[in-house]
Amino acid sequence: MSIPSDLKFAPTHEWVRLHEDGTATVGITQYAQDHLGELVYVELPEAPRSLAAGEACAVVESTKAASDVYAPVSGEVIEVNPELGAAPQTVNEEPYDSGWLFRMRVSDASQLDALMDAQAYTEHVAAQ
Repeated sequence: MSIPSDLKFAPTHEWVRLHEDGTATVGITQYAQDHLGELVYVELPEAPRSLAAGEACAVVESTKAASDVYAPVSGEVIEVNPELGAAPQTVNEEPYDSGWLFRMRVSDASQLDALMDAQAYTEHVAAQ
């Protein structure tokens, strides 16, 4: 399983890519989408919407189950991935690239310090 080293990870299997302008892209990990199976529907948050870290903000639904997606950090949703409405399987195919869920303006960058780096996330997944 490929785990990009430039991302931060929540224990609930969301990833965050912080950008220089203080915004972040959020998605679910390869591990999460593997366990869900083929996605058939994605419900994304409205933009703009304020989120608290840990708040359920999206839903991914597969042929097996539906699962909540949680905000890994606090901030405001500024954009959602417009491609996922017509092609939710993009999350399965490219979870760390074109399968991103939403972008947000991070309100407290120090919250990123509480998230796992790639090595810690690898160990977290191995323990599951």
